[in-house]
Amino acid sequence: MTEREHEREHEHLRVAVIGSGFGGLGAAVRLRRAGVTDFVVLERRDAVGGTWHDNTYPGCACDVPSHLYSFSFAPNPDWPRSFSGQEHIRAYLEDVADTFGLRQHIRFRHEVLQASWDGEALHWVVETSQGTLTADLLVSAAGPLSDPKIPDIPGLASFPGAVFHSGQWDHGYDLRGKRVAMIGTGASAIQVVPAIQPDVGHLTLFQRTPPWVLPRVDRRISGAERWLHRTLPATRYLRRQLLWAIRELQVGAFTKHPGELGLVEKLASAHMKRVIKDPVLRRQLTPDYRIGCKRILLSNSYYPALAQPNVDLVASGLREVRGSTLVAADGTETEVDAVIFGTGFHVTETPIARRIKGVGGRTLAESWSGGMQALRGASQAGFPNFMTVVGPNTGLGNSSMILIIEAQLNYLIDYLRHLDTLGGRVALDARAEAVRAWSDHVQERMRRTVWQTGGCHSWYQDASGRNTTVWPGTTSEFRRVTRQVRLTEYDVLRPGTPARAAQPAPVTEEAAA
Repeated sequence: MTEREHEREHEHLRVAVIGSGFGGLGAAVRLRRAGVTDFVVLERRDAVGGTWHDNTYPGCACDVPSHLYSFSFAPNPDWPRSFSGQEHIRAYLEDVADTFGLRQHIRFRHEVLQASWDGEALHWVVETSQGTLTADLLVSAAGPLSDPKIPDIPGLASFPGAVFHSGQWDHGYDLRGKRVAMIGTGASAIQVVPAIQPDVGHLTLFQRTPPWVLPRVDRRISGAERWLHRTLPATRYLRRQLLWAIRELQVGAFTKHPGELGLVEKLASAHMKRVIKDPVLRRQLTPDYRIGCKRILLSNSYYPALAQPNVDLVASGLREVRGSTLVAADGTETEVDAVIFGTGFHVTETPIARRIKGVGGRTLAESWSGGMQALRGASQAGFPNFMTVVGPNTGLGNSSMILIIEAQLNYLIDYLRHLDTLGGRVALDARAEAVRAWSDHVQERMRRTVWQTGGCHSWYQDASGRNTTVWPGTTSEFRRVTRQVRLTEYDVLRPGTPARAAQPAPVTEEAAA
């Protein structure tokens, strides 16, 4: 089939974006502002929001202040709380979709089944659950917190009660009076536990590793404050800048001087000791690693919930299930009616990577088999005209991911500008040596961070121990390094130009250290 016949068969677009969370909606806004209207946003659900659409568990809220956890180009003066809940964040994203006229570009219930690079036509062939289309540029904004991860527990399939993940909450199951097991002590679990504790008959929390928990300085934002932010936009801007600056100043402790975090550990310990009086429980809840090595959690209600008489802590992970009895790794047996997993998401082995096929048919997952890496968090060698939003080493441990997303969107728009300037049918393919040099640079900086020296294993790390998730610097620095695309880091492909197939990233002992 000729290229012209191929394009007649399938709808052809300038850009196809996967996902309608913060990354996908942000990309849509920036594309429209850049004068690009020939694009679609492919969303597998029936509404926008991404993780804020999927996660509806009791107590779900953000641990970043609302005025910072929002787009700079779409400020919201009416946030109801300093740390807003899931329903308010999702409503904000719905409002962004409406305000910026994005719904005409969004195709709901269009799950991407496979996207393949056509080296002859120099475009992507995207197969969705509703049909096939082609696009010059493919942007994956699927996000790392989109596919829940449930561990393979022997006997779980035969458990007679309810089993679900916090990211797929079963609202049809009534927890009142039930014996419930919560598996995991991550960011979702510490919100779920206090939310359901008053209603359940008994709650058993299975804890492999205790988290560091700091007080959540949350409060209702008064009507007067909201009026002021609506009337004087400068006050809203100053509030955001102050929140941003405080977090920028904290970065050095995480990335260069982890020893400085000792004072924060004392604050967290005092926070726990004010509530937990039982010395045995206190020891079980005290981490043995440096604060910040795992994600720091914020809660005023987690410890009070654990101190209630209808809550037990099992300081061990879940090993197996025998009928309705859960058996912990330390041998503790607990009979329950329902099991809730708060065990996180597929972050370092994201499922969408298995569906993206680059040069030579190699999948992104195969290319990342030695560990995720992407040039400036966006481009992978062997995947021309493909970008990730919230890609490898773009995560944050203490600030708002929206800042990183906006920086990557700057990179996206400059990428398109270069394609337009080069003219004709053209593609950019990240050079393997440029990707490797960027990854080596990031991993070298990672060596001295708390995520590598803090004495823990976290979801930030892949199976080899490399931190392929977090950015080891400030958000302002990331904005600088993604402001412009450097053509010297890319091969320029035109019809007939052979592209190099992607190869798995090599992992040396030094890189894995």
